[in-house]
Amino acid sequence: MSAYAFEPPPTPALPIVEESVLFPVRRVLCVGRNYAAHRREMGGDDRDPPFFFSKPADGLAPPGRDVAYPSQTQDLHHEVELVVALSGGGADIPVERALDAVFGYAVGVDLTRRDLQARAKDKGQPWEASKAFDDSAPISAVRRWRGAPPQGGIQLSVDGQTRQDAVLSDMIWNVPEIIAQASRLWRLAPGDLIFTGTPEGVSAIGRGQSVHAEIEGVGALDFKVV
Repeated sequence: MSAYAFEPPPTPALPIVEESVLFPVRRVLCVGRNYAAHRREMGGDDRDPPFFFSKPADGLAPPGRDVAYPSQTQDLHHEVELVVALSGGGADIPVERALDAVFGYAVGVDLTRRDLQARAKDKGQPWEASKAFDDSAPISAVRRWRGAPPQGGIQLSVDGQTRQDAVLSDMIWNVPEIIAQASRLWRLAPGDLIFTGTPEGVSAIGRGQSVHAEIEGVGALDFKVV
């Protein structure tokens, strides 16, 4: 006899580059405004500490899928990001040990209902409706990685026109610092993903447009908004 009243949903999972096994996803955390130019673009202060929000694991859109344009918005924005995939965890992880928890990296796009976000900010309300919707996090396969995090180029284009073009080394808070800070707020665990913030150039996308996102050494992601 089943222990559940109905069949539980499947575990969200991502492909791993050149491997037949999958990376099971537990939780998705996201860092806001982690590039100086994007902070200025969105009206922030470069000295602000990192802040986090979350997306549901079932809001991930794995590679090879079209992405549905969400309801209740007229201003959907793209934000390309390096995603850290964890195979370790814990609480209060020291910065110097943070990379021990890293399984690998992926290319992610944080999709945002910008008009809903602006209204929520004006009223001092939570951001969930603007950030945590279905297909809100298109993501590539995970690439296993050991050693220093990627530092190369990060780009996003829409219909062949470049919108975002920067380098990961421009991040205000680097990967070990992000992991350490997150572990002070949550007990991290294998299967956690952390979107590490986006560079300047975020802008609107619409139905029928094609998105290409790429991070040097990590991989690429292509999807169409339908």
